[in-house]
Amino acid sequence: MKKTLIQLFLVAGMLCACPAGAQPLTLEQCRASAVEHNRTLRDSRFDFEAARQDRRQAFTNYFPQISASGGAFQAQHGLVQADFGLTIPQMGTMEMPLSLVKRGVFGGVMAVQPLFAGLKIVNGNKLARVGEEVGALQVRKTEAEVREQTDTYFWQIVSLKEKLRTIEAVERQLDEIHRQVALSVDAGLVTTNDLLRVELRQQEVASNRLKVENGLKVARLLLAHHIGVDWQGFDIAAENFAEPEAPGVYYVSVEEALDRRAEYQLAEKNVEAQRYQKRIERGKHLPTVGVGAGYLYYNMTDKDVDDGLVFAQVSVPISDWWGGSHALKKARIREQQAENDRLQAREMLSVEIEKTWSEVQEAYAQIQLARRSVDSATENLRENRSFYEAGTAPLTDLLDAETLYTQSRDNFTSACAAYRTSLARYLRVTGR
Repeated sequence: MKKTLIQLFLVAGMLCACPAGAQPLTLEQCRASAVEHNRTLRDSRFDFEAARQDRRQAFTNYFPQISASGGAFQAQHGLVQADFGLTIPQMGTMEMPLSLVKRGVFGGVMAVQPLFAGLKIVNGNKLARVGEEVGALQVRKTEAEVREQTDTYFWQIVSLKEKLRTIEAVERQLDEIHRQVALSVDAGLVTTNDLLRVELRQQEVASNRLKVENGLKVARLLLAHHIGVDWQGFDIAAENFAEPEAPGVYYVSVEEALDRRAEYQLAEKNVEAQRYQKRIERGKHLPTVGVGAGYLYYNMTDKDVDDGLVFAQVSVPISDWWGGSHALKKARIREQQAENDRLQAREMLSVEIEKTWSEVQEAYAQIQLARRSVDSATENLRENRSFYEAGTAPLTDLLDAETLYTQSRDNFTSACAAYRTSLARYLRVTGR
């Protein structure tokens, strides 16, 4: 019984170790896998965690600054050298050399609590908090870009699969045409030239199949790498995109989209950050005030001495005032530049949103045109097949009709994929 359980666990482990792509993934599953495993997004999260640690580090500046030091020394001669005159009755004054402090040890601990530091600590903490918020916005921006790229790869694969299905349908039609032409050649009704035309068309279709299959393999590899799954055996659950939803349900106003865009919020955070930088620069030229306490110990003359002390200190950066006005003006210029960049970002993002919406509408209109082309090409192929079978149309007309049918189907597939891709881009540029 125990051996059987062990075997069951081993089989279960092997099943779990199978490539994630062994089971076809839907679009939502690909998106979820990309959010969890994409390396670019993972790097963005690392940057966010680093910014969070910077914010926590800045908060520690409110705490007292504690330092400890100590040492020992051995001098060749005493550090204190002096001559003392010693007067002895009946002997007069004698000069007595004195040498002290030849060796010793010392140590101490100091703690300084800043009371006022020109608001550098306060503004430094606010700046660090802005840095953390910027990191979060960068994660959101990267996640939207990863999602868009995931959709692009996914619909590219679906498009290539649709083209393969079209090629398979064309191959079946050409096989039937080849069979009919071969019978006509055997009966002496047509020359072998018609048969060669059909075979050339079959070779052309076979060449297209090879290109599509290679493109499909590369697209699968790119998507598997993008979402962080094993590419061997990876595949997607192909979705039908021949009847896409009209784009009107996805429309949002430009103003609403701008408020959602991480890029615009990053531009606003840059203005805020430059404002705090200016305040920090101003604080560098203000006095700093602090209080402290300490403990000292030393032994210089073979006697232990320890003592505590409290103190207050004021530091005025007088020499920094010389260039401080220019540094402060530079900080003000950077703030104005950040505000100008914010306004420019708003204008450019508005243009991008409008442009992308136009592309979505255009892509949807292309689907309608391509669908009508498919209907026309299908009817044209049906009529030319009937005419050929009735002997009222040459083979070239039938092959031309088949070529137009293939092109119209491929154009329709490409239009559907382009619409899905442009729609994914529109969702990104509108902050969704």
